[in-house]
Amino acid sequence: METGGPLRVGVIGGAGWLGGAIAAAILDAGIVEPQDLSLSFRSERPDRFNGSFWTSDNQALADRSDVIVLSVRPADWPSLTVVAEGKLLISVMAGIRLSALSEHHRTDRVVRTLPNAAAEVRKSYTPWIAAAGLQDDDRTIIRAIFNACGAQDEVRSEAEIDYLTGLTGSGPAFPALLAEAMMADAVSHGLAPEIAKRAVNTLIVGAGRLLEQRDDCPTDIVQTFLDYRGTTAAAIEEMRAAGFDTAVSRGLTAAFRKSVRMGEAS
Repeated sequence: METGGPLRVGVIGGAGWLGGAIAAAILDAGIVEPQDLSLSFRSERPDRFNGSFWTSDNQALADRSDVIVLSVRPADWPSLTVVAEGKLLISVMAGIRLSALSEHHRTDRVVRTLPNAAAEVRKSYTPWIAAAGLQDDDRTIIRAIFNACGAQDEVRSEAEIDYLTGLTGSGPAFPALLAEAMMADAVSHGLAPEIAKRAVNTLIVGAGRLLEQRDDCPTDIVQTFLDYRGTTAAAIEEMRAAGFDTAVSRGLTAAFRKSVRMGEAS
């Protein structure tokens, strides 16, 4: 990746879960060297990323960075008075529009992304969209950063990002919700909680690895089990009859609407 010299990256909110995960990923991938990485914290400096620059002054971080990653809660963003002055600004915040980011931080080189917490294990899916006129070199940097965190796609509109806020931005929350329900049912049938947890967690992890390795369409996998007409088919049919598909659709719709409202509020 040609950047005309060492790439300097700043992560506003680098002490947080997602910001820290992104920082660790780009360090491990060699996208940035420790001395060229800046991170900000609110109250207490974390004991990690030795050799990098830590500060509680977000403007100082921006001034010494070529690329600025905004990893703060959307509710905290309006009070973040950082001037980017034409630098590449990458937001990982849900809901905040490109136009608002550009105006607020005084740069046209703005990208809206939506990684999830699985970046910590380099398995995040990150959709992103860039402001008009972003250069190819900027796109190269964006792809490198989020490929280091897992996988990425440039999408066609901010509406698609809003929808993906619920579908992928929630990261492991939805599999964890399914796992919680399965574990509760197992315990209600007399299994010890530790055995139930191990059984369910191993199932979820194994299913994810299998999907990753086979890269099959989920519809085909479900249909294979339905065609077999065994115990799994019986479970799938009963779950669907109880409203499983509808519940998932309603949840994703609620997340989409929330993302749109957050953007309108900004």
